[in-house]
Amino acid sequence: MREGRQPHWYVEGAVPDTMDGRFDMIVAVLSLALMRLEQQGAAQESVWLTELFVDDMDGQLRQEGIGDVVVGKHIGRMMSALGGRISAYRSALEGGGDLPDALRRNLYRGAPVAQDALDHVEGALRSRWTRLGCLTRDAMLAGDIG
Repeated sequence: MREGRQPHWYVEGAVPDTMDGRFDMIVAVLSLALMRLEQQGAAQESVWLTELFVDDMDGQLRQEGIGDVVVGKHIGRMMSALGGRISAYRSALEGGGDLPDALRRNLYRGAPVAQDALDHVEGALRSRWTRLGCLTRDAMLAGDIG
């Protein structure tokens, strides 16, 4: 979650610095980690990482004043969005799809984005994807995602 909150995404990458923008960026980074864990056959570890994400998002929603009654509904929508994002990023990174298009739809939600900002985010995510592919499962679980 910490990586998705780094300032460069919001400054150089022009990801909206809003609750939705931060969610979208965290999900983009989380999607990469979950896909790499899946490639390593680390199903239980993926569940644990997803549970950490849910706990983090639950805390964020409560800080924003969202009460117990509706937090579960928000979390349900977030999990659905996570599944859709994983599918989109998997298609782009593993299936030869168009990552910039996936980012425009899922990260910028169709809003206009400057090419240099899009290039920054695409380059940083591709770099992270490559680095995650070089890590062992133990290194990933230790949070060593450099």
